Amino acid sequence: MEQSYTSPTGMPPGSPRPKNWLVESILVTLFCCLPFGIVAIINAASVNTKYDAGDYAGAQEASAQAGKWVKYGLYAAIAQVALGIILSVMGVFGGMMSGLAS
Repeated sequence: MEQSYTSPTGMPPGSPRPKNWLVESILVTLFCCLPFGIVAIINAASVNTKYDAGDYAGAQEASAQAGKWVKYGLYAAIAQVALGIILSVMGVFGGMMSGLAS
């Protein structure tokens, strides 16, 4: 049976640093959805810290969480824009119908 080697820090040898999502988190915070962006920034900031401390599994989990919250923020922004467009169109058609009825 073959054993896999892990370093004393618990990281597999040659393991790459997980994506930290920090830039995306900041952009989501500034332009999309503040609460989701803040959660994403908190998780993104902990990726490098955990990786440097040797917690590779924790770094991967923080990266996954940061990515999840970035995507949630982006989806919330898309839904907000879509809702604004729908309500604007309904207002225009409502105004037109009101004008026809009088």
